[in-house]
Amino acid sequence: MGFHDVRFPVALSFGASGGPERRCEIVTLANGFEERNSPWAHARRRYDAGLGLRALEDVETVMGFFEARRGPLFGFRWKDWLDFRSAPAARPVGPLDQQIGFGDDTTTAFQLVKRYGDGPSPYLRPIVKPIAGSVRVAVGGDEIGPGEGVEVDHATGTVRFAVPPAMGEIVTAGFEFDVPARFDTETLSGSVAGFRAGTVPEIPVVEIRL
Repeated sequence: MGFHDVRFPVALSFGASGGPERRCEIVTLANGFEERNSPWAHARRRYDAGLGLRALEDVETVMGFFEARRGPLFGFRWKDWLDFRSAPAARPVGPLDQQIGFGDDTTTAFQLVKRYGDGPSPYLRPIVKPIAGSVRVAVGGDEIGPGEGVEVDHATGTVRFAVPPAMGEIVTAGFEFDVPARFDTETLSGSVAGFRAGTVPEIPVVEIRL
């Protein structure tokens, strides 16, 4: 699957609408009870970044980005302004935000994840496109600084340790992240609405699996 490690212009994605989509199969039984099953382990997010009345330069930027991706052929990074951090909106990102694993004296690679919900069955979302320079990692509550034996693959969201964390130590991380996405259309339709202004009413974008 083709992917370009570039970001949709963040100033133009601000204000986009969208969110997670879940696929669920529901069968109503003869006694009125239901059986529910989901073929998807993970949600897929959809967005609409349609531009209202904007400067022609903004419309040109979107059209150029669409052409450079060959429409839906190549994926790209997308900033979801409603959900792009490991921490709640009220506080800054910190190294204790999300638990990503336990040490076992053997494992050196851990996948970044974000936890949704409390209780016995939270949803763990794999984070595969963290923002370079934003990831902070801790083991046993102690932050590990850059150059201290930990590396982050910003193309996959994998955290690698030079020395495996000790048995039972909690591995945590904080980060900002993008969504891997593509255009969900083969056509962008725009118009010139006035002097040096234009519109692109719909720009559908959908999350992709990598």
